[in-house]
Formats: sequence, C-alpha cells, structure tokens
Amino acid sequence: MSAADVLTVAAEGGVIGDGRTGANLALGVGLIGVAIGWLSLARIAGRISIGNARTGAMSAMAVGLVGTALAALHLVTSSGGPGTGNGMVGAIGAIPLGLIAVGLGRRALAHCRRIEQTADRLEHKREFGSTS
Repeated sequence: MSAADVLTVAAEGGVIGDGRTGANLALGVGLIGVAIGWLSLARIAGRISIGNARTGAMSAMAVGLVGTALAALHLVTSSGGPGTGNGMVGAIGAIPLGLIAVGLGRRALAHCRRIEQTADRLEHKREFGSTS
C-alpha cells in the first residue's frame, strides 16, 4: 500500500468507523502537535527541564503538517455538507489546530536559534576577548 493510499484510508475513516473517524484523527493529531509546541516553548523559557526544545519544535511542526494534511484530505474526500455526519466540521476545526502547531514549533525553533547565536557570541568573546 502506498503512502497516498494510507493517507486516503486514514482521512476516510479507515476500514472501520463512520465518516467522523478521519476528522477525529486529524483533530487528535493537531492537538498533539499543539501540546508538543507548547512544551517546546516551555522548555525554552525554563519552566520545564526535560526534553530537547529543538527536537520538540521540529516535531510540533511535523505533527502539525500531518494533522493539517489529514484534515484537508478528509475535507476533499468527504461527501455531503456540514451537519450530515461526515465529519466536515471536525476537519474544518482540525486545520487551524495543525497550523497553530506549526506556528508554535516555528516560534520555538526561532527562539532556539536566537539562543544558540547569543551563546556563540558569548563564547567568541570569552575566547578572543572583547573587541569593543
């Protein structure tokens, strides 16, 4: 089974279940992405001391993209409209969740890069002395 077939089956609700299963899957993936992004930002701020902020940021972006893709695929493949029980409203709600996860991951990654650049500058000053 190819990757496109797997995504199509997942968006349509899989082998078992009704049309809402694909939307619920996309909602769950989006929520997980938001949680990972939030934890990455908390790690950078020093509120928690476990995990790697850079890895969490990259994971949040990847999970957010997967959630958004699943929701969009569910919207494209579902029949009927909102209120028909096909999960269209859930898929519409999952798209912003995935995008929020990507945004949180991007913000955490930018903070990581800024912190690394500051640390590199401080290390350079310690090695070669202040030039100012």
